[in-house]
Amino acid sequence: MAPTRSHSRRRRSRRYFLWSAALAAAGMIVLWTGGLVWFASKLPHGVQDLDSRTDAIAVLTGGQGRLDAGFRLLSEERAQKLFVSGVYRGVDVNQLLELSQQNPADLKCCLEIGHSADNTAGNAEETAEWVRRNRFRSLRIVTSAYHMPRTMLEFRHAMPHIALVSHPVFTDNVKHERWWAWPGTSSLIVGEYNKYLLAWARHKSEALTTIFPKR
Repeated sequence: MAPTRSHSRRRRSRRYFLWSAALAAAGMIVLWTGGLVWFASKLPHGVQDLDSRTDAIAVLTGGQGRLDAGFRLLSEERAQKLFVSGVYRGVDVNQLLELSQQNPADLKCCLEIGHSADNTAGNAEETAEWVRRNRFRSLRIVTSAYHMPRTMLEFRHAMPHIALVSHPVFTDNVKHERWWAWPGTSSLIVGEYNKYLLAWARHKSEALTTIFPKR
């Protein structure tokens, strides 16, 4: 029996929907890939500002070399205070200094730690509260180079009126040159890019909610 006209229309509609979905998916893949290339090209390749002195330094835990860089900057008197965000609960200042092989007598006076943060947004909120409490106006931020774009996004959102200086840390196990050829580095950068997109979308959504509040 020949197909009815309504049946033919349904088949055409289904084909149109499948083609539209395929084109939309392809477009999203192209946009995502282009964004990834842009993101990787914007990762820092060095410390742009080595000389500026800030009121304080903030170190985000979770990556190799970050604490060492923060302590070195403090010992060089690049700031008067050092804040370490995201320290494991139960670890105090003395233990942190001992674990980092630092002399407590030299740095204990200038070091404070935070325990409440368990992600980058939490680091920004925890550090912002500490900055407000101490009435600081400028801050040098120490974290891994691949983590710096998302960190600066979160910190600028949490502290829009504070002068922020980025201080990326580089390690041998993250290959910034030809990153796509190194499976470990490419997986790290892709994951960080996806997290950056989610953070960006969250802030945009919050901004729209502010402009157009729900009734």
